[in-house]
Amino acid sequence: MIATKIKMKTGCEYSAKVTEISEIYIEGCTNPGFFPKSTLHDFVKSNPGSIQVNIYPYPNLIAALSANREKYVRSEPNDNLLKLPRF
Repeated sequence: MIATKIKMKTGCEYSAKVTEISEIYIEGCTNPGFFPKSTLHDFVKSNPGSIQVNIYPYPNLIAALSANREKYVRSEPNDNLLKLPRF
């Protein structure tokens, strides 16, 4: 599966923090669409390596927790996730 675009939290449209992403669009699944970051966190935690960012070198999404214990995802080795188109 591939992450192709992101939605930021209201008021954070130009943020450079992955924790301020609210939803990520996933393609290559049976039900493509925007998914909340907490849902994707749980999914990639159970299915590591299953979702990549659609920007070279196509890093995997990985589960992470913020300092406030908020579930989110990021990409490794860099945060290409923030380079995806924003909607």
